[in-house]
Amino acid sequence: MNSAWHGNEDIMAEKVDYGTLKKGGFMRQKQKNNFSLRLAVVGGTLTAENLKKIAEVAEKYGDGHVHLTSRQGVEIPFIKLDDIDEVKESLAEGGCKPGVCGPRVRTVTACQGNQICPSGNIDTYDIALKLNERYFGRELPHKFKFGVTGCQNNCLKAEENDVGIKGATDVKWKEDACINCGLCEKVCREHAITIEDGKVNVDYDKCNYCGRCVKSCPTDAWDTTTAYLVSFGGTFGNSIAKGEYPLPLITSEEQLFRVTDAAIQFFDDHANPGERFKFTIDRIGKEKLYEVLKEAYHG
Repeated sequence: MNSAWHGNEDIMAEKVDYGTLKKGGFMRQKQKNNFSLRLAVVGGTLTAENLKKIAEVAEKYGDGHVHLTSRQGVEIPFIKLDDIDEVKESLAEGGCKPGVCGPRVRTVTACQGNQICPSGNIDTYDIALKLNERYFGRELPHKFKFGVTGCQNNCLKAEENDVGIKGATDVKWKEDACINCGLCEKVCREHAITIEDGKVNVDYDKCNYCGRCVKSCPTDAWDTTTAYLVSFGGTFGNSIAKGEYPLPLITSEEQLFRVTDAAIQFFDDHANPGERFKFTIDRIGKEKLYEVLKEAYHG
């Protein structure tokens, strides 16, 4: 009886399209006909309703536990092959969707940003949602990752991503509102601010746009513009490389998405199958990428 069962199991396995299952977030486990389901968790954010449903599915269809991934994801292991359709239907009832694996754009990661963190310069979750809507699941020569971090503290490690976005604040001193308390000079870690004869001077070659001067100011003596610093070609895993920043400060969402569109299209056009963005850049030449990015930057 056991022999017949295993024979039927082998026949069933031969008919399974594992590539399609993996594309839809179901990754084969070492245990036969068991899958670890990767969920799409945009910006590391889940609602209480999401969490309740995930726990319910893990209890009913898995073995009662979940795994938190290094990229803010949630995986539910020990999903049986025969239960996959029911699992997807059940998760949808709780507002949850499967993620993706393989050569395509992965779920966007993000820190908590300025909606929660005092240091944040941008609404990271909003940017992550927009990036996810724009690119999630797009088929490419290899996987492609976006990461969004809110400030120079870089909790999300933006430069480890194929494209990393770091929140910034462009600042201009307002003389008429300043009381010359000197706080901005004291908090500037880059020593970009000096005060001479009652004048606040900003050395923009040193400024990293962290916004600490603005947050410390008791009289709102700064004009500010929300901005973005964007890195390209980062990777972390079998190969480790820090993304580079070839562009000046980006000062609008429209400009930001022109640049990200150009970067991902460059990868799609030039990458070999199975080649990460960093290695495409190395092979084609970073100057060619930077030329494309600068054209997008200037619109």
